[in-house]
Amino acid sequence: MAQGRPGAWALPPLLLLLWGPAACSASPADDGAGPGGRGARGRARGAAGSDQAGPRHDSSYGTFAGEFYDLRYLSEEGYPFPTAPPVDPFARIKVDDCGRTKGCFRYGKPGCDADTCDYFLSYRIIGADVEFELSADTDGWVAVGFSSDKKMGGDDVMACVHDDNGRVRIQHFYNVGQWAKEIQRNPARDEEGLYENNRVTCRFKRPVNVPRDETIVDLHLSWYYLFAWGPAIQGSITRHDMDSPPTSERVVSIYKYEDIFMPSAAYQTFSSPFCLLLIVALTFYLLMGTP
Repeated sequence: MAQGRPGAWALPPLLLLLWGPAACSASPADDGAGPGGRGARGRARGAAGSDQAGPRHDSSYGTFAGEFYDLRYLSEEGYPFPTAPPVDPFARIKVDDCGRTKGCFRYGKPGCDADTCDYFLSYRIIGADVEFELSADTDGWVAVGFSSDKKMGGDDVMACVHDDNGRVRIQHFYNVGQWAKEIQRNPARDEEGLYENNRVTCRFKRPVNVPRDETIVDLHLSWYYLFAWGPAIQGSITRHDMDSPPTSERVVSIYKYEDIFMPSAAYQTFSSPFCLLLIVALTFYLLMGTP
């Protein structure tokens, strides 16, 4: 038994003879490069390989990053692209196209537009749909009804309703007498709405042709248009502001674009037959003088 510190043990002479040259050729510190006993030479080769691979990796990454930046952020002149302007959530209604590329109805002051009329409606065909734009001077709702006559009752109605959360929703109603019943089947799509400056404005599309239904009409046929607007309570429509809301004078065809103006009550005073007759009588009296 070999003498030494407690717990030490001696290798058999034959094993010591075989293991000794390997032990002398590489110290434990040199062998830290990993299994295989490559020692300092293995580490040197690894370090050299690492030094050679490192620049290649950094160079390729830098080239990629530079090309990506040039492609993504620089214009052809080498200057950064400008920041894109914010997108307007609601495109303003244009009236210059009224009577040319879309039909329009204006109710209010002569010369008014979509932002100043008491009521405004436009329509135009886009593919298999009709796009409607509505606007009215109200904080509640604005609507258009499609009727076989000029009277309220049995009408298909599309309404834009301003709710308590500030949103404008497009809803479908059916007039039962003087009462509007909401219909869950809503043909509207691509809906947009805005409440601003005490005006409810909206835009939506609905198909020209629809399956036969009592509550939804085919717009390829001609109908009288009923125009209405009024207040809303907690997002629910209430009675319109006028006892007799305006209507189109004749049936409307979506294939015919006109720009029709209807003066509101405040501008109809001198257009009534009685007032015209009174003006003629007074003029005659002034011209003829008293006997």
